Amino acid sequence: MADRRGLLIILSSPSGAGKSTLARRLMAWDDELSFSVSATTRAPRSGEVDGREYFFLSEDQFKQKVANGEMLEHAHVFGNFYGSPAGPVKDTIESGRDVLFDVDWQGEIQIRNSDLGKHALSIFILPPSIRELRRRLENRAQDSDDVISRRMLKSWDEISHWGYYDYVLINDDLDETEEKLKTIVSAERMRRIQQPALQAHVRKLQTEFEELS
Repeated sequence: MADRRGLLIILSSPSGAGKSTLARRLMAWDDELSFSVSATTRAPRSGEVDGREYFFLSEDQFKQKVANGEMLEHAHVFGNFYGSPAGPVKDTIESGRDVLFDVDWQGEIQIRNSDLGKHALSIFILPPSIRELRRRLENRAQDSDDVISRRMLKSWDEISHWGYYDYVLINDDLDETEEKLKTIVSAERMRRIQQPALQAHVRKLQTEFEELS
């Protein structure tokens, strides 16, 4: 048995708040942290490998896994199903490694309510202001004005669910937010429930106590 169980680390934010950058930095900080590989019913794109980018399933296969309780969370997006298979996540956290999830508030609730929810750590990233959020989206130069406007409309719905999360960080300085994120993860790894060996150690102490009495 590993010295500790891994965490299900959930990062959520409106687009442009810095979540993807923070996720990359977190994984660079701990190279044993793995990113959750989602399952999807969409067709593989050129260069994508089953089990690496996604687990590619038929719609019937996906729905059967949902019915069997084999998905931690799932959603229907733009005509395809996406979800997080529970089996690989359970194996990873039992080996003492954390798994990082990039999901929205609905995914956070589903993971929290799953069998593995007691090992979940959820963190929401807020922008310092709506004006700054729009500036970041524009500076990325990845989307058209129309797409940016749609992202901005969606952002408030996402922000309005900040209260579901264990921790909320305002990302006004990327380096400072990164350090806060590392502090949270380091502390949460020490939660009693994450340390399965503690019970055996306490029993050992009890035996020693009784022998000395």
